[in-house]
Amino acid sequence: MNFVMTLGRHEKWCREVAVLVAPPGGGKLLDLATGTGAIALEAARRYPAATVTGLDFSEEMLRRAKAKPGAAAVRWQHADAACLPFEDESFDGITEGYLLRNVEDLDRALSEQRRVLKSGGRLVILETCPPSGPVKPVVQWGMRVIVPLLGQVVARDRTSYAYLESSTRDFMSPQRIAEVLHGLGFEDIGWRKTFFGTNVIMWATKTA
Repeated sequence: MNFVMTLGRHEKWCREVAVLVAPPGGGKLLDLATGTGAIALEAARRYPAATVTGLDFSEEMLRRAKAKPGAAAVRWQHADAACLPFEDESFDGITEGYLLRNVEDLDRALSEQRRVLKSGGRLVILETCPPSGPVKPVVQWGMRVIVPLLGQVVARDRTSYAYLESSTRDFMSPQRIAEVLHGLGFEDIGWRKTFFGTNVIMWATKTA
């Protein structure tokens, strides 16, 4: 479904996230909200010397991830991203796909990520974001009408994809997320919007 909704761009974004996290040789990576493992599997393929952990709250998603080719190269873990079961400074890099928009307490989730990330480690986020600029009305119409329709036809799940539109519309801008990251002790914060401004890839480094 992600492939259809993004016209094939989702896989490219996952590859870009894996490239940006850039762990040291033999480093440890954590992929949060791993879902079916797209980012974790790409990271394991790209960094064969690294230890990659894919974590998700959904056991069903993890079951699907474990069935994919290359899944044996990833450590799969069932846990809550708001209460990570790891010691402080456990990972050289953290990635996540479409997590922040769905957490109850964004500050807590990001604080947990900072806690388990080593000093100098990089956090890379793939997330939806509210469209802006001249194309905003057209994009919002597409998300409100076309996305739920695709959800109904392809995934037989109109409700979840209607939620995608409403949660994206009401979510923070990248600028606001950057402010939160800075306040929590991240630096070198940047982002790139894509797909008509409805998706964003963000990156930040944990200060010493």
